[in-house]
Amino acid sequence: MGLLLEAALLGVVQGLTEFLPVSSSAHLILARAFFGWNAEQFGLPFDVACHVGTLTAILVYFRRDLRDLLRGVPGLFAPASDPDARRLWFIALATIPAVLVGALLGDLIDAARTPAVIVVTLSVVGVLMVVGERAGAHRRQADTLTLLETLAIGVAQACALIPGVSRSGATITTGLFLGLTREAAARFSFVLGVPAMLGAATLEGAKLVLSGAPMDTLTIQVFLVGMVVSGVVGYLTVKFLLRYLVDHTLNVFVAYRLALAAVTLAWLVL
Repeated sequence: MGLLLEAALLGVVQGLTEFLPVSSSAHLILARAFFGWNAEQFGLPFDVACHVGTLTAILVYFRRDLRDLLRGVPGLFAPASDPDARRLWFIALATIPAVLVGALLGDLIDAARTPAVIVVTLSVVGVLMVVGERAGAHRRQADTLTLLETLAIGVAQACALIPGVSRSGATITTGLFLGLTREAAARFSFVLGVPAMLGAATLEGAKLVLSGAPMDTLTIQVFLVGMVVSGVVGYLTVKFLLRYLVDHTLNVFVAYRLALAAVTLAWLVL
């Protein structure tokens, strides 16, 4: 398989699974284990490309929401009288758990990047998604969340650093437990993910610059293919999911998670 085609396929996997509640990290790990598709062979440029692509998809799709948040910057020191500033503070504080977990437990998280761990996390979060669907009131909007509730969603986002959990799966499910509608939980999940995705892309980009790695023509092409494919697929995935959740439950994603866990378990046993 040519490198560009493999990069495009991995870009599709990244664009789909970054936003669907099925875990992008799990799919990249399992793709490598099952089929030998190794994103790491492309090096840091490919990692940066995929993050830039999916980040761009979020920035474009939620440009109005993000514009409203930026309007709260002047009121950051008086959030009580400025709803946009209040939301901005909440999102900033809810990002802290992921930063702390990533900084303090990075080695432990790297050690958890195995198919065996993924079997467990796919299954456990799948069950929690079912419980969240049944227990949630599905009535609230995100602007009714309190600081502690927002922090709870932030903690869920931090847990998603473990492969197989899924950032969108964990945060949407927590939102459901808090009574949010499915669409509101998904929209808040994606907007909350912007700082984390921006931080990851910036960090990896800085590593790329500092590494001084040569960029030949093929590397640049792989970079661009990964970025464009993951960005386009990511945008379409977000658009689909938000429309889908208006009238549908998360059950199809639960079924997929459990099926993938079963297949992975069978692969490990055999």
